[in-house]
Amino acid sequence: MEVERQMLQQNHQGVSIPLVTLNSGHNMPLIAAGTASTFPLPEGQPTMAILDAIEVGYRHIDTAAMYTTEEAVGAAIKEALTRELIMSRQDLFVTTKLWCNNAHPDLVLPAIKESLRKLGLEYVDLYLIHVPATLEPHILDMSCKEGELFSLDINSVWAAMEEVHKLGLAKSIGVSNFTCKKLTELLAHAKIVPAVNQVEMHPAMRQTRLGEFCKEKGIHISAYSPLGGIEWGFDVVMAMSC
Repeated sequence: MEVERQMLQQNHQGVSIPLVTLNSGHNMPLIAAGTASTFPLPEGQPTMAILDAIEVGYRHIDTAAMYTTEEAVGAAIKEALTRELIMSRQDLFVTTKLWCNNAHPDLVLPAIKESLRKLGLEYVDLYLIHVPATLEPHILDMSCKEGELFSLDINSVWAAMEEVHKLGLAKSIGVSNFTCKKLTELLAHAKIVPAVNQVEMHPAMRQTRLGEFCKEKGIHISAYSPLGGIEWGFDVVMAMSC
């Protein structure tokens, strides 16, 4: 298993960017600008926020089909190129995610193609299974009724993710919100080891066992909500700083 390596790289504005080399061989900026919101934002505001992030030095933009911000990210990338905040598409690392309603073997490829259409890109740098669960195809958010949420068919959906990688639509593939048990199930049949497992992680949720497991398997563990999930009532981290 390839050992994870970290390094620094300067962008053309002279900002130092910490990078990690994933098991796929691609470099990923360690600090990303997330684009999720728990409430609707005014039209144009997400694009401006992403542009501001790029201008101050962020080179990793994290979005997802479920966030409904892929089009805003695409517009921001186009504008950033026009303003020469970045010199080429290769200057940015873009992550997006497969939502549960498309976590069916035959829907994975159409889903990434739709994400790429909204982003205005030919590929993403990282494509993640957002949650290890499956919803009926018509459910576009986190709401569901009894009988509409199913266990993920990990083997067949991951095989479809590997096809996405093979076709060059995603430079690296990975997962999000996977436990040690779910990763073990995936690794039992995977031809490609996930490059990343993105999970909630902060001082009040250290994910120590999961972190050790991922390190052993060569999977980079990436943190979301590093200050705590205030939007879903878990504000202990911010409360500690007051």
